[in-house]
Amino acid sequence: MPTEYLPGRAAPSNWLSNFDRYLIGEGTHEKTYQKFGAHLIEADGEAGVVFTVWAPNAREVSVIGDFNGWQPQAHPMHSSNSGIWSLFIPGLAEHSVYKYRVITQDLHQLDKADPYGFAMEERPRTGSVVVDLDRYQWQDQEWLAEREQRQGLDRPISIYEVHLGSWRKEEDEQWGNRYLSYRELAATLIPYVVDMGFTHIEILPIAEYPFDGSWGYQVLGFFAPTSRFGTPEDFMYFIDQCHQAGIGVILDWVPAHFPKDDSGLNNFDGTQLYAHHHPFQGEHQDWGTMVFNYGRNEVRAFLISNALFWLDKYHIDGLRVDAVASMLYLDYSREEGQWIPNAYGGRENLDAIHFLKKTNEVLHGVFPGVLTIAEESTSWPMVSRPTYLGGLGFSLKWNMGWMHDTLQFMETDALFRKYHHNLMTFGMLYAFHENFVLPLSHDEVVHGKKSLLGKMSGDEWQKFAFLRAYLGFMWGYPGKKLLFMGGEFGQWQEWNHDTGLEWKALESPYHLGLQRFSRDLNRVYKAESSLHEQDFDWTGFSWIDANDSDNSVLSFLRFGKNPGDFLIIICNFTPVVRKDYRIGVPQAGSYNELINSDLGVYSGSDVVRNQQLEATAEPCHGKNYTLSLTLPASATLILKPC
Repeated sequence: MPTEYLPGRAAPSNWLSNFDRYLIGEGTHEKTYQKFGAHLIEADGEAGVVFTVWAPNAREVSVIGDFNGWQPQAHPMHSSNSGIWSLFIPGLAEHSVYKYRVITQDLHQLDKADPYGFAMEERPRTGSVVVDLDRYQWQDQEWLAEREQRQGLDRPISIYEVHLGSWRKEEDEQWGNRYLSYRELAATLIPYVVDMGFTHIEILPIAEYPFDGSWGYQVLGFFAPTSRFGTPEDFMYFIDQCHQAGIGVILDWVPAHFPKDDSGLNNFDGTQLYAHHHPFQGEHQDWGTMVFNYGRNEVRAFLISNALFWLDKYHIDGLRVDAVASMLYLDYSREEGQWIPNAYGGRENLDAIHFLKKTNEVLHGVFPGVLTIAEESTSWPMVSRPTYLGGLGFSLKWNMGWMHDTLQFMETDALFRKYHHNLMTFGMLYAFHENFVLPLSHDEVVHGKKSLLGKMSGDEWQKFAFLRAYLGFMWGYPGKKLLFMGGEFGQWQEWNHDTGLEWKALESPYHLGLQRFSRDLNRVYKAESSLHEQDFDWTGFSWIDANDSDNSVLSFLRFGKNPGDFLIIICNFTPVVRKDYRIGVPQAGSYNELINSDLGVYSGSDVVRNQQLEATAEPCHGKNYTLSLTLPASATLILKPC
C-alpha cells in the first residue's frame, strides 16, 4: 500500500462549463463522454487525470484506486449543485485502476465502476481503467469516405453475425481452450469473412460484461470494450482492419436494460439513479435486470452519448438495437396489474419512443450513412421510417415474422409442407411495410431450438439439400441478409458460447459443399443488382407462381432499377425431381443458371446442370413466354436472361 498519495484538487474551471451542465440537465448533451469519466489532461502545466461522475443523491464521493491504496480519504471529490462530482489528480498515469467510493445519505458505502469508464479490468474484477482513446492512428479514411454510399439501402448488405468469444478457440498449453484476441481475430476472422463474401460483421455486445453466459447482453461498462480479447486500442485495430478489407462493422447495442451487479449502475448513489424506482416500471422481471428511465434527461443523455461514442471513437458503422419491443411497451411481458399506463391510459412507453426517435436523429445527423437496426418483434408501425414522417427513424428492422414462419415450414416434413405453403408466402403481404433484414440469428440456434441444419426435415442428405435451398430462397427474397456464424457450413450442434465452432466438420464434403454454396450465394448477391437494389419496393419483386402448394414450389422475379434487369428464382421444397416444370417469364430468349443448389460441387445430386433454357412464345402465369425446365429435388435455382 502506498504511504504517500498524489494530492487531488478541483477540476479546472473550464472543464465542465455552465453550458455543459445546462445541456446535461436538459438531456441534449450528445457527447457527455467528452466530459464524464476519466480523462488524461494537462492543467496548470501538470499532466494528470480529471474524474467526473454524476451522483446527485450521494453524501460523499471519492476516487479510490491502485494509486492510493483504495483509500477514500486520499481523494475526495468536489460536488456542484447539479449533482456532478469532479476531481483532478496531477501525476496520475494511464492504466491506473479506479472506482468511485459513494457514501449514501443513509451512510451506506458503495464501490462503483465508472459509468463512463473507457476500459475495465478483466472479469471477475470490476475496476475501471484510465486509458487514452485518442492515441490510435486510424488508416480507414477511404472506407469512411465511401461508407454512406456502401451502406445505402440499394446496396448489398450481407451480415455475418459473430460472437467473438466462440467463433474459434485456440488450444494453449497454459490457458487451455482460450479466446482469440482482437488482433488474432483481425488476422483470422476478417480474411474468412472476405473470402465468404459477406459485406458486414455484426458483433454480439462488446461493451464490458461480467457474466460470460449473458453473451454480452448484461452490460456493466457501457463505454468499455470487453477486456476479454484485449485493450481498447486492440479493438480499434480490429475495426480498422475490417474497414481496410472492405468490411463494415455493426455493433449489438443494449439500451433496454442493465444488470443488478453491485459495482454497476444499479442503486448508483443510493437511489435508482438510472432506472425507475417502481418495480412495475424499473425492473425486467423475466431477465432479472433493471429498465432505464428514459424520461430522465441525464439518463437519456447517457444513452444517446453512448450510442454516438461507439461511432465516434471506434468508427463503428451501425448499431443493432437489442430488445426494442421491451422498450416500446409498458406491459411488455407483464400480467394485468403489473404495469403502469402512460399519461393517456395506454400501454406505449412514451419516454422510450421519444428516446429512440431522438437517438436515431442524432446518429444519422452526426454520422450520415451509419445503419441503425431494430430488433423489434411486434407490428409496431413505421419502425424504419423517418421521424419527420412519424416513424422511429431506424434504417432497418429485423423481420422476425418471416424468420419464424419460414423456419417452421422448413422444420415440417416435406410430405406435409403443401398444407403449410402460406408460411412461405405470407411475409410478402407486409414485406415492404418496413426496410427489413432477414435474420437467421444466434437466438434461433440455442436453448433447445437446434442448429440451423438440425431444423431441416429429412435424412442427412435432405437436411443439407433443404438448407441450401432455404438459403437460396432467403438470398433471393427481398431484404438484407443476416446469418449467424456456423450456419454457413451447417454446424450440427447448437451454438455454445463456451466452445468454438465445429470447424472439423469441414472435413466432410456435405459441410464443405454448403460452405461453398454460401460463398457463391454472396458472390451472386453482390454482383446482381436485381437482388439488392429494390429490396424495399414492390417494383423490385413479382410472383411468378405463389400457389403451387401441391408441389411445394415457389417461383418469383426480382428486378433492378432498370426494368430490363431481372432474375428468376425457383425453389423446390420437396425431395422430388420435377421434369418439364413450366413457369411464365417476361421475355423471350435464353436463360442461364447463376445458382443451382443441387450441383455436385455443393454435394448435391447433380441431376442437371447448365440447362439450355429457351423461352417459348406461350402464355403462362400471366406472362407472354414460358420456360420448361427440370427442377432438381430440394433445390433452388436462380436464372438470368442472356
